[in-house]
Amino acid sequence: MVEQRVAIVHEWLITLGGSEKVLVELLAMFPEADLFAVVDFLPAEHRAGLRGKSVKTSFIQCLPFAARRYKAYLPLMPIAVEQFDLSSYNLVISSSHAVAKGVLTGPNQTHICYCHSPIRYAWDLQHQYLRESGLTRGIKSHLARLVLHYLRIWDVRSAAGVDLFIANSAYIARRIRKAYRREAVVVHPPVDMEAFSLQNHKENFYVTASRMVSYKRIDIIIEAFAKMPGRRLVVIGDGPDREKLRALGAENITFLGYQNDTVLKSHLQRARGFVFAAEEDFGILPVEAQACGTPVIAYAAGGALETVLPAGNSLGLPATGVFFAEQTPAAVCAAVTRFESLRFDPQNCRAWAERFSRMAFAEAMRAQIMAMLPAAPISARPVSVKSTNRYDVDLAG
Repeated sequence: MVEQRVAIVHEWLITLGGSEKVLVELLAMFPEADLFAVVDFLPAEHRAGLRGKSVKTSFIQCLPFAARRYKAYLPLMPIAVEQFDLSSYNLVISSSHAVAKGVLTGPNQTHICYCHSPIRYAWDLQHQYLRESGLTRGIKSHLARLVLHYLRIWDVRSAAGVDLFIANSAYIARRIRKAYRREAVVVHPPVDMEAFSLQNHKENFYVTASRMVSYKRIDIIIEAFAKMPGRRLVVIGDGPDREKLRALGAENITFLGYQNDTVLKSHLQRARGFVFAAEEDFGILPVEAQACGTPVIAYAAGGALETVLPAGNSLGLPATGVFFAEQTPAAVCAAVTRFESLRFDPQNCRAWAERFSRMAFAEAMRAQIMAMLPAAPISARPVSVKSTNRYDVDLAG
């Protein structure tokens, strides 16, 4: 049998976020794979999941101020990923939310893209991005629009080089279909269930946690609880909107700022409910809350529609939360009232969250990859993670 070689291509290694957690699981499946990234400035304390690998980076790694201003080099990134020589690899797996899927592969290579999203700020979120960046008028605005226009053209062209798209949610699969006219299978990202232990006893407070930026819509959660002085809210997170959000607060709202994982997990375990108002591609925090046995109050959009089970759901399974249909304080208030009229079993929340475990991710990814390589299967190492999933159902549609 011909020796099989695997390359894994990631966008940029800066922090240990959701896409990096997917990367860590891919490296666990393919420990002999070579790793490529546009830039690598991941701190030493977050590198354990890279398994000691030497990351092959692009020329952008050496450009001035790349460590802090790497996103300023976005116009150069399509060229940068195209310079990676992957010709000696049989299987290429890209972990992409911007440019990683644009690597060049040949007809005898298999390229599988795990797509976190098409480039958000180049497609349907362009106008929001320009507003939030202060680029709605002037020469800088015209230049930004021109760059995004050509980035879309390149993005569609590079999609043709992907043999299989795997989306992190059905929501993202629809965005892939809209942007690239390509179908995608859905494999939800992995949640480290063993890091979040179930707690049955809940205290009388609600919690929300997020980076404090506008699209997370923490403002409507704070405004809602300011109108409900009898209910306590704990807000965890930091970001550029911190002071503006604090100004919206009231006596029943506690701002903890940035907290480590231990403090975050403690609040997720003890809270009566987790409140989530963003329209996310997947949204891992609602799943982590349910892993702790804590039900969720979520905006009915994006990945939350796949990770939270409302009462009367079409699957006939016990509810793990409630939805609100509009991103307004009034809608959040109404959802909290409805939430308190229902009873939620922490065991059911935990059991549903098991569907998004590391084991579930590894098994689904392995099945998709092997199906693409029938002639010469590549050995993907099983990821040994205990699973007790009681809700093995298909939400992808």
